Amino acid sequence: MQSLWMLVACVMFALMGAGVKVAADYDANMPQIILFRGIPSVILLWAWAHKHKRSLRPSSWKAHLLRNGFGVSSMWLGFTALSMLPLSTAISLNYTAPLFIGVWMLFFGGTQRDPIRILAVALGFIGVVAVLRPSINEEQLPYAMLGLTAGAFAAVAMLQIRQLGRLGEPEWRTVFIFSCCVCVVGAVALAVLGWAAIGWEAYAALVGIGLFGLFGQLAMTRAFGLGSALLTAVLQYSTIIFAALIGIVFWGDLPDPIAWAGMVLIILSGLISAWRTYSEDRIMRGQTTESAAK
Repeated sequence: MQSLWMLVACVMFALMGAGVKVAADYDANMPQIILFRGIPSVILLWAWAHKHKRSLRPSSWKAHLLRNGFGVSSMWLGFTALSMLPLSTAISLNYTAPLFIGVWMLFFGGTQRDPIRILAVALGFIGVVAVLRPSINEEQLPYAMLGLTAGAFAAVAMLQIRQLGRLGEPEWRTVFIFSCCVCVVGAVALAVLGWAAIGWEAYAALVGIGLFGLFGQLAMTRAFGLGSALLTAVLQYSTIIFAALIGIVFWGDLPDPIAWAGMVLIILSGLISAWRTYSEDRIMRGQTTESAAK
Protein backbone atom coordinates (compact mmCIF):
# COMPACT_ATOMS: atom_id res chain seq x y z
CA MET A 1 0.00 0.00 0.00
CA GLN A 2 2.88 2.37 0.78
CA SER A 3 4.03 2.06 -2.83
CA LEU A 4 0.90 3.94 -3.90
CA TRP A 5 2.56 7.08 -2.56
CA MET A 6 4.47 6.92 -5.85
CA LEU A 7 1.25 7.84 -7.68
CA VAL A 8 1.04 10.99 -5.54
CA ALA A 9 4.68 11.73 -6.37
CA CYS A 10 4.01 11.24 -10.09
CA VAL A 11 1.12 13.73 -10.05
CA MET A 12 3.32 16.22 -8.17
CA PHE A 13 6.22 15.84 -10.61
CA ALA A 14 3.92 16.19 -13.61
CA LEU A 15 2.49 19.38 -12.10
CA MET A 16 6.03 20.60 -11.37
CA GLY A 17 6.89 20.08 -15.03
CA ALA A 18 3.80 22.06 -16.02
CA GLY A 19 4.90 24.79 -13.61
CA VAL A 20 8.26 25.00 -15.37
CA LYS A 21 6.53 25.54 -18.71
CA VAL A 22 4.16 28.17 -17.26
CA ALA A 23 7.00 30.04 -15.51
CA ALA A 24 9.05 30.06 -18.73
CA ASP A 25 6.02 31.23 -20.72
CA TYR A 26 5.71 34.19 -18.34
CA ASP A 27 9.40 35.13 -18.82
CA ALA A 28 10.95 33.63 -15.69
CA ASN A 29 14.56 32.73 -16.43
CA MET A 30 16.08 29.33 -15.70
CA PRO A 31 18.11 30.43 -12.63
CA GLN A 32 14.88 31.65 -11.01
CA ILE A 33 13.19 28.34 -11.76
CA ILE A 34 16.12 26.36 -10.35
CA LEU A 35 16.31 28.53 -7.21
CA PHE A 36 12.62 28.21 -6.42
CA ARG A 37 12.80 24.45 -6.94
CA GLY A 38 15.23 24.17 -4.05
CA ILE A 39 14.14 26.82 -1.52
CA PRO A 40 11.05 25.09 0.01
CA SER A 41 12.95 21.82 0.46
CA VAL A 42 15.87 23.55 2.18
CA ILE A 43 13.67 25.53 4.58
CA LEU A 44 11.30 22.72 5.56
CA LEU A 45 13.91 19.97 5.83
CA TRP A 46 16.24 22.23 7.86
CA ALA A 47 13.37 23.05 10.22
CA TRP A 48 12.50 19.36 10.59
CA ALA A 49 16.12 18.38 11.27
CA HIS A 50 16.53 21.22 13.79
CA LYS A 51 13.32 20.26 15.62
CA HIS A 52 14.28 16.58 15.85
CA LYS A 53 17.96 17.34 16.54
CA ARG A 54 19.20 15.43 13.48
CA SER A 55 22.71 15.98 12.17
CA LEU A 56 23.05 17.56 8.73
CA ARG A 57 26.66 16.39 8.33
CA PRO A 58 26.92 13.78 5.53
CA SER A 59 28.72 10.48 5.96
CA SER A 60 30.52 10.82 2.59
CA TRP A 61 31.14 14.15 0.90
CA LYS A 62 32.55 12.43 -2.20
CA ALA A 63 29.38 10.43 -2.88
CA HIS A 64 27.24 13.55 -2.35
CA LEU A 65 29.41 15.64 -4.68
CA LEU A 66 29.03 13.09 -7.47
CA ARG A 67 25.28 12.72 -6.86
CA ASN A 68 24.70 16.46 -6.77
CA GLY A 69 26.98 17.33 -9.65
CA PHE A 70 25.12 15.04 -12.02
CA GLY A 71 21.74 15.58 -10.32
CA VAL A 72 21.82 19.39 -10.55
CA SER A 73 23.08 19.22 -14.13
CA SER A 74 20.27 16.82 -14.99
CA MET A 75 17.71 19.13 -13.41
CA TRP A 76 19.05 22.16 -15.28
CA LEU A 77 19.03 20.37 -18.64
CA GLY A 78 15.68 18.74 -17.98
CA PHE A 79 14.00 22.00 -17.00
CA THR A 80 15.40 23.66 -20.13
CA ALA A 81 13.90 20.87 -22.23
CA LEU A 82 10.59 21.19 -20.35
CA SER A 83 10.42 24.90 -21.12
CA MET A 84 10.83 24.36 -24.88
CA LEU A 85 9.25 20.98 -25.70
CA PRO A 86 5.75 19.51 -25.39
CA LEU A 87 5.31 18.39 -21.77
CA SER A 88 4.85 14.69 -22.52
CA THR A 89 7.87 14.62 -24.86
CA ALA A 90 10.18 16.33 -22.35
CA ILE A 91 9.04 14.10 -19.46
CA SER A 92 9.49 10.98 -21.60
CA LEU A 93 13.08 11.98 -22.43
CA ASN A 94 13.82 12.79 -18.79
CA TYR A 95 12.65 9.28 -17.83
CA THR A 96 15.18 7.53 -20.05
CA ALA A 97 17.55 7.12 -17.08
CA PRO A 98 16.84 3.35 -16.77
CA LEU A 99 17.75 2.99 -20.45
CA PHE A 100 21.17 4.51 -19.80
CA ILE A 101 21.58 2.38 -16.66
CA GLY A 102 20.80 -0.66 -18.80
CA VAL A 103 23.45 0.35 -21.33
CA TRP A 104 25.97 0.87 -18.51
CA MET A 105 25.18 -2.54 -17.01
CA LEU A 106 25.53 -4.21 -20.40
CA PHE A 107 29.01 -2.86 -21.05
CA PHE A 108 30.45 -2.33 -17.57
CA GLY A 109 28.30 -4.32 -15.15
CA GLY A 110 29.22 -7.83 -16.14
CA THR A 111 25.84 -8.57 -17.75
CA GLN A 112 26.79 -8.21 -21.41
CA ARG A 113 25.02 -11.44 -22.39
CA ASP A 114 21.86 -10.79 -20.40
CA PRO A 115 19.11 -11.07 -23.05
CA ILE A 116 16.52 -9.38 -20.83
CA ARG A 117 18.62 -6.27 -20.37
CA ILE A 118 19.46 -6.23 -24.07
CA LEU A 119 15.70 -6.32 -24.79
CA ALA A 120 15.11 -3.40 -22.38
CA VAL A 121 17.81 -1.29 -24.04
CA ALA A 122 16.51 -2.07 -27.53
CA LEU A 123 12.90 -1.21 -26.62
CA GLY A 124 14.01 2.01 -24.93
CA PHE A 125 16.05 3.09 -27.94
CA ILE A 126 13.15 2.43 -30.33
CA GLY A 127 10.85 4.32 -27.96
CA VAL A 128 13.11 7.38 -27.90
CA VAL A 129 13.27 7.44 -31.69
CA ALA A 130 9.48 7.10 -31.91
CA VAL A 131 8.92 9.97 -29.46
CA LEU A 132 11.39 12.28 -31.19
CA ARG A 133 10.50 11.80 -34.86
CA PRO A 134 6.80 12.80 -34.84
CA SER A 135 6.87 15.09 -31.82
CA ILE A 136 9.50 17.75 -32.55
CA ASN A 137 10.73 19.96 -35.37
CA GLU A 138 14.27 20.92 -36.29
CA GLU A 139 14.26 23.95 -33.98
CA GLN A 140 13.32 21.75 -31.02
CA LEU A 141 15.91 19.04 -31.75
CA PRO A 142 18.70 20.64 -29.64
CA TYR A 143 16.34 20.80 -26.66
CA ALA A 144 15.42 17.15 -27.21
CA MET A 145 19.13 16.32 -27.02
CA LEU A 146 19.29 18.25 -23.75
CA GLY A 147 16.41 16.14 -22.46
CA LEU A 148 18.24 12.94 -23.39
CA THR A 149 21.40 14.21 -21.74
CA ALA A 150 19.35 14.98 -18.63
CA GLY A 151 18.22 11.35 -18.63
CA ALA A 152 21.83 10.16 -18.88
CA PHE A 153 22.95 12.42 -16.03
CA ALA A 154 19.97 11.32 -13.95
CA ALA A 155 21.09 7.72 -14.42
CA VAL A 156 24.48 8.53 -12.87
CA ALA A 157 22.76 10.40 -10.04
CA MET A 158 20.47 7.42 -9.38
CA LEU A 159 23.45 5.08 -9.14
CA GLN A 160 25.04 7.46 -6.63
CA ILE A 161 21.80 7.54 -4.60
CA ARG A 162 21.97 3.75 -4.35
CA GLN A 163 25.56 4.07 -3.19
CA LEU A 164 24.56 6.61 -0.55
CA GLY A 165 21.85 4.25 0.66
CA ARG A 166 24.40 1.47 1.04
CA LEU A 167 26.57 3.87 3.07
CA GLY A 168 23.66 4.35 5.46
CA GLU A 169 22.83 7.92 4.43
CA PRO A 170 19.16 8.75 5.24
CA GLU A 171 16.97 9.87 2.35
CA TRP A 172 16.02 13.19 3.97
CA ARG A 173 19.66 14.25 4.30
CA THR A 174 20.35 13.31 0.69
CA VAL A 175 17.37 15.43 -0.42
CA PHE A 176 18.43 18.32 1.85
CA ILE A 177 22.02 18.44 0.54
CA PHE A 178 20.78 18.16 -3.04
CA SER A 179 18.35 21.03 -2.48
CA CYS A 180 21.13 23.16 -0.98
CA CYS A 181 23.24 22.55 -4.09
CA VAL A 182 20.27 23.46 -6.28
CA CYS A 183 19.87 26.78 -4.43
CA VAL A 184 23.60 27.59 -4.59
CA VAL A 185 23.77 26.93 -8.33
CA GLY A 186 20.60 28.95 -8.92
CA ALA A 187 21.92 31.87 -6.85
CA VAL A 188 25.28 31.89 -8.68
CA ALA A 189 23.53 31.86 -12.05
CA LEU A 190 21.27 34.72 -10.94
CA ALA A 191 24.32 36.73 -9.91
CA VAL A 192 25.61 36.36 -13.47
CA LEU A 193 22.38 36.67 -15.47
CA GLY A 194 20.38 38.92 -13.15
CA TRP A 195 16.85 38.71 -11.79
CA ALA A 196 14.25 38.78 -14.55
CA ALA A 197 11.35 41.20 -14.10
CA ILE A 198 8.27 38.96 -13.91
CA GLY A 199 4.61 39.26 -12.94
CA TRP A 200 2.49 37.50 -10.34
CA GLU A 201 1.67 34.66 -12.75
CA ALA A 202 5.33 33.72 -13.00
CA TYR A 203 5.80 33.99 -9.22
CA ALA A 204 2.77 31.72 -8.68
CA ALA A 205 4.27 29.18 -11.08
CA LEU A 206 7.67 29.40 -9.34
CA VAL A 207 6.11 28.76 -5.92
CA GLY A 208 4.21 25.85 -7.43
CA ILE A 209 7.44 24.38 -8.81
CA GLY A 210 9.02 24.41 -5.35
CA LEU A 211 6.00 23.01 -3.50
CA PHE A 212 5.10 20.37 -6.07
CA GLY A 213 8.75 19.32 -6.28
CA LEU A 214 9.04 19.07 -2.49
CA PHE A 215 5.83 17.07 -2.01
CA GLY A 216 6.76 14.84 -4.94
CA GLN A 217 10.20 14.20 -3.45
CA LEU A 218 8.76 13.37 -0.03
CA ALA A 219 6.09 11.08 -1.47
CA MET A 220 8.66 9.30 -3.64
CA THR A 221 11.01 8.88 -0.66
CA ARG A 222 8.17 7.38 1.39
CA ALA A 223 7.23 5.03 -1.44
CA PHE A 224 10.77 3.77 -1.96
CA GLY A 225 11.51 3.66 1.77
CA LEU A 226 8.39 1.81 2.99
CA GLY A 227 6.86 0.19 -0.09
CA SER A 228 7.83 -2.49 -2.57
CA ALA A 229 10.89 -1.34 -4.54
CA LEU A 230 9.69 -3.10 -7.69
CA LEU A 231 6.10 -1.82 -7.55
CA THR A 232 7.32 1.71 -6.77
CA ALA A 233 9.69 1.64 -9.75
CA VAL A 234 6.81 0.47 -11.95
CA LEU A 235 4.44 3.18 -10.74
CA GLN A 236 6.92 6.03 -11.26
CA TYR A 237 6.40 5.83 -15.03
CA SER A 238 2.83 7.02 -14.62
CA THR A 239 4.41 10.51 -14.54
CA ILE A 240 4.61 10.28 -18.34
CA ILE A 241 0.89 9.54 -18.56
CA PHE A 242 -0.06 12.35 -16.16
CA ALA A 243 2.20 14.76 -18.06
CA ALA A 244 0.59 13.78 -21.36
CA LEU A 245 -2.89 14.42 -19.93
CA ILE A 246 -1.85 17.82 -18.51
CA GLY A 247 -0.29 18.74 -21.86
CA ILE A 248 -3.48 17.82 -23.71
CA VAL A 249 -5.75 19.79 -21.33
CA PHE A 250 -3.68 22.99 -20.98
CA TRP A 251 -1.55 23.21 -24.14
CA GLY A 252 -3.43 21.06 -26.63
CA ASP A 253 -0.30 18.95 -27.14
CA LEU A 254 -1.97 15.77 -28.38
CA PRO A 255 0.69 13.15 -29.18
CA ASP A 256 0.08 11.20 -32.37
CA PRO A 257 -0.09 7.35 -32.36
CA ILE A 258 3.65 6.96 -33.05
CA ALA A 259 4.54 9.21 -30.11
CA TRP A 260 2.14 7.31 -27.84
CA ALA A 261 3.75 4.06 -28.95
CA GLY A 262 7.18 5.50 -28.18
CA MET A 263 6.07 6.48 -24.66
CA VAL A 264 4.77 2.95 -24.11
CA LEU A 265 8.11 1.49 -25.23
CA ILE A 266 10.07 3.82 -22.93
CA ILE A 267 7.81 2.81 -20.03
CA LEU A 268 8.17 -0.88 -20.91
CA SER A 269 11.93 -0.52 -21.14
CA GLY A 270 12.04 1.10 -17.71
CA LEU A 271 9.81 -1.58 -16.19
CA ILE A 272 11.95 -4.41 -17.57
CA SER A 273 15.12 -2.70 -16.37
CA ALA A 274 13.62 -2.07 -12.92
CA TRP A 275 12.47 -5.69 -12.63
CA ARG A 276 15.87 -6.98 -13.69
CA THR A 277 17.72 -4.73 -11.25
CA TYR A 278 15.34 -5.73 -8.45
CA SER A 279 15.86 -9.43 -9.22
CA GLU A 280 19.64 -9.04 -9.23
CA ASP A 281 19.56 -7.19 -5.91
CA ARG A 282 17.48 -9.99 -4.35
CA ILE A 283 19.94 -12.61 -5.59
CA MET A 284 22.88 -10.62 -4.22
CA ARG A 285 21.17 -10.18 -0.83
CA GLY A 286 20.43 -13.91 -0.75
CA GLN A 287 24.05 -14.76 -1.48
CA THR A 288 25.21 -12.36 1.21
CA THR A 289 22.83 -13.92 3.74
CA GLU A 290 24.01 -17.43 2.89
CA SER A 291 27.65 -16.40 3.23
CA ALA A 292 26.96 -14.83 6.63
CA ALA A 293 25.16 -17.96 7.79
CA LYS A 294 28.15 -20.09 6.88
